[in-house]
Amino acid sequence: MKKLFAEFFGTFWLVFGGCGSALFASQISPSLNEQIGILLLGVSLAFGLTVLTMAYAVGHISGGHFNPAVSFGLMAGGRFPVRDLAPYIVAQCFGAIAAATALYVIVNSSGTPDFSAPGAFATNFYNAPVYFEKSYSLTAAFLTEFLLTAFFLIIIMGATDKHANGKFAGIAIGLALTLIHLISIPITNTSVNPARSLSQAIFVQGNAISQLWLFWVAPILGGISGGLIYKFLLQKKS
Repeated sequence: MKKLFAEFFGTFWLVFGGCGSALFASQISPSLNEQIGILLLGVSLAFGLTVLTMAYAVGHISGGHFNPAVSFGLMAGGRFPVRDLAPYIVAQCFGAIAAATALYVIVNSSGTPDFSAPGAFATNFYNAPVYFEKSYSLTAAFLTEFLLTAFFLIIIMGATDKHANGKFAGIAIGLALTLIHLISIPITNTSVNPARSLSQAIFVQGNAISQLWLFWVAPILGGISGGLIYKFLLQKKS
């Protein structure tokens, strides 16, 4: 149970910190000539910091997955038992939904928000010109989420390998997630985490729900691929 609570709180922090920064701090313009919001770089860093901090806070308890795709990838890579997969995913999803609920209450405290636009409430999307008036196709979104999650797993498995310096694993993993967001926020609003995508989509409904399948399938397949690549092509023999 301590492992599941660790996954719950870790995923809660990821969604509350990452999506919260996107909702409340990304764009703050006190005047027409001044922009003090954290923008793309700040939101990307916020997501990375959530994982970095929780990796050191509870990583020693549960392994610090906070993400169903990571759990699938570590299972494929031989680092995580199949019997624990479903309980971990349930804990991660509940943690993410709890965080999204808190964010929803805060957002609604200042009036009923408009969630009709793509990307509203930090949801993920494809085929929508949200940033820079560019729209990325389903194929582009799928490939982006697949590749970034695969590399995320390679980094996680490499940083936590018994031959690596484990004291710095949390830093490497947190910075990897920061880089992932820097690349893909303009493309999909960055998922690489099915629990994070689910938690925001259930409050927005509409296209966020109809497109949710991609943000489960692509990250999980990417995670499994990354786990297998590290296990069979990169992992040093004992």
